[in-house]
Amino acid sequence: MCEKKALLIVGGAGYIGSHMAHLATDTGYRVVVLDNLSTGHADAVAPGALIVGDLADTGLLRQLFDSQRFAGVLHFAAHSQVGESVSDPAKYYRNNVANTQNLLDAMRRHEVGHCIFSSTAAIFGEPRHARIDEHHPTRPINPYGRSKQMVEHMLADYDAAYGLRYSCLRYFNAAGADPAGRLGERHAPETHLIPLVLQAASGTREAITVFGQDYPTPDGTCIRDYVHVMDLCRAHLLALERLWAGEASRAYNLGNGAGFSVREVIDTARRVTGQAIAERAGARRAGDPARLVADAGRAHEELGWRPQHGALEQIIGDAWRWQTTQAQQPA
Repeated sequence: MCEKKALLIVGGAGYIGSHMAHLATDTGYRVVVLDNLSTGHADAVAPGALIVGDLADTGLLRQLFDSQRFAGVLHFAAHSQVGESVSDPAKYYRNNVANTQNLLDAMRRHEVGHCIFSSTAAIFGEPRHARIDEHHPTRPINPYGRSKQMVEHMLADYDAAYGLRYSCLRYFNAAGADPAGRLGERHAPETHLIPLVLQAASGTREAITVFGQDYPTPDGTCIRDYVHVMDLCRAHLLALERLWAGEASRAYNLGNGAGFSVREVIDTARRVTGQAIAERAGARRAGDPARLVADAGRAHEELGWRPQHGALEQIIGDAWRWQTTQAQQPA
């Protein structure tokens, strides 16, 4: 690895992007973050690294790429709420697809030839297999998933036509927080299970609702594949270094490969926090499959990537440490 290569991290003030920016800096890269702060947080970015702006601003992109030479771009700047994508698809196609094309065109004009794209398991739609590998059919069932799939197709076409090489990293359920306590998950509103459970543990939420307890799983609750945010970020660097080594564009599914049920998450959170966590029974939600688990074999073999923080206790423990630290901050 060459030290002090410059990386542009788009969406680097958000949950995963900010962890990525800190890991890249810690690893020896020079990081520039571009974020419009619509969902990100300026205080999650190291001083001097943040440029506040939007991918819709092609003039800003031109100035940014004129100002310095980037060895690679890591793209996290997408809207990601499934329900909102159904009610307002225009917002998702405009930002996730059209604005990504602005970014890729700027990269092409300035001969920046390597992009790591934050994709999603939502491109697969309803699962056909218990463990989902890269050969699973891609049939997204909502505009969010379709917008990500469109970008994957766009990247393939830009590679074929212009030689812009890429990796698409399909996350399953990002979770956890920086083990050093510098960063964590801050969404408004929060929709992810682990932070919601921890809100119930801290008393900022009255109870956690368990949607469906009669699924064909060992304890009747849905099983999902949770992967620590720092493991995801490490995969991004490995994928980028692979492209720098001259390897071809590739897509990777990222997950622990085992999965944890809603019941396991709640019970583990009780042990980790030492707090009672009240529950409510809710009906199944439409479109919720019983089991969503990644087959990350390709990432294991080609990137040498395996989760280093795979234990559910660590994922929840790091998230709890962040949440309790935030609760102690002055209002």
